[in-house]
Amino acid sequence: MISMLCLMLFVPRVFSSSTQVAVIFPQDPALWMGSSLTATCTVSPERGLHANTMYWTLNGKRLPSSTYGLLSTNGLSVTLHRLNGSQQQSGDNLVCHSRDGHVLAGSCLYVGMPPEKPVNLTCWSRNTKDLSCKWTPGGRGETFIKTKYTLKYKLRWYGRERECEDYSTGQRYTCYIPRDLALFTPYEIWVEASNQLGTATSDVITLDILDVVTTDPPDNVHVSRVGELEDQLTVRWGSPPALKDFLFQAKYQIRYRLEDSTEWKLVDDVGNQTSCRLAGLREGTVYFVQVRCNPVGIYGSRKAGIWSDWSHPTAASTPHSEPLQSGSCDPKSGEQNSTLRRELKQFFGWVRKHACGCSGMSIKLYDQWRVWLQKSHKTRNHESIWNRKRTDARRQRYTTVCSPGFK
Repeated sequence: MISMLCLMLFVPRVFSSSTQVAVIFPQDPALWMGSSLTATCTVSPERGLHANTMYWTLNGKRLPSSTYGLLSTNGLSVTLHRLNGSQQQSGDNLVCHSRDGHVLAGSCLYVGMPPEKPVNLTCWSRNTKDLSCKWTPGGRGETFIKTKYTLKYKLRWYGRERECEDYSTGQRYTCYIPRDLALFTPYEIWVEASNQLGTATSDVITLDILDVVTTDPPDNVHVSRVGELEDQLTVRWGSPPALKDFLFQAKYQIRYRLEDSTEWKLVDDVGNQTSCRLAGLREGTVYFVQVRCNPVGIYGSRKAGIWSDWSHPTAASTPHSEPLQSGSCDPKSGEQNSTLRRELKQFFGWVRKHACGCSGMSIKLYDQWRVWLQKSHKTRNHESIWNRKRTDARRQRYTTVCSPGFK
């Protein structure tokens, strides 16, 4: 059957008789690249064909007569040296013809390499009920002949070996297990690669489904200005909808970049909040912002999950003013110096004058003071640009912009 499938691609004319015309030996061999092959074509004596009237083709191209050997009046051989890998995974077509071009017999040559051990096997779950796995072929991944990859799995301490059946995910070297998975118990998972020249097995990985949960990116990501503050933007987002029914504590990361830059800056200390303020940005500049999620501690798992993909970029611009320095989501407090003490004194003096009767101080009140201070500086030219940059940088060090309140 395999021989006929190969030959149908190249054979325009065949003998119509139902009796066998000729036989090629070996039939459909599997050969290593670089090896040699001698094949023979023996014609039925009743056909009255002489071997010296026959010729060979490989993938439709006639082979030189110097490679032939006359074995008998009805037998002709051909010898091929240093074979290259098959041009198609269905095999190369070696065909024996009569003088007038009719096909007498054919054979498929499978020339290639045995598979190497698959590598980089990783798995993840979207909803704790399914599992997707992907891997990479070993070596250069090219065997020249059809190679089958089978994902296998079983419970670590008991249970029978099972095979993944859904390879139709649209990506090569990926398989999907949609159901019938156990929780709170580890699985052993591996990949077997096989073709006509050999087999290879990947390393076995062990995992608990709850430890490899990921999710879709956070949705409804919004980026907006913080009043007239020229160096800050507020980022808000929604929790992953697919995991709202599970007991977990999300961990988030933010990254942002300038409109004309490809370099992202990462904010890694957002925690489980669904909003954050980016400080120390450039004034009058468009920023692109993305957020991703890592579901931590699903049903009490002690391992972190797998980071989701990044959300689609969301753009926003800062107001115009003099530029500040580096961005931060949650700056940490530093040592107080004379500049810091002076600005704290200015702030509290402003509060006594402009916010009498307030029972407490908040980040909103601090923002109002910063707007007043910026306008005052612009009007009176109180500081040089260099001092303003240094002052704002110091101010960031005692302002926790991701946490509400100010003490």
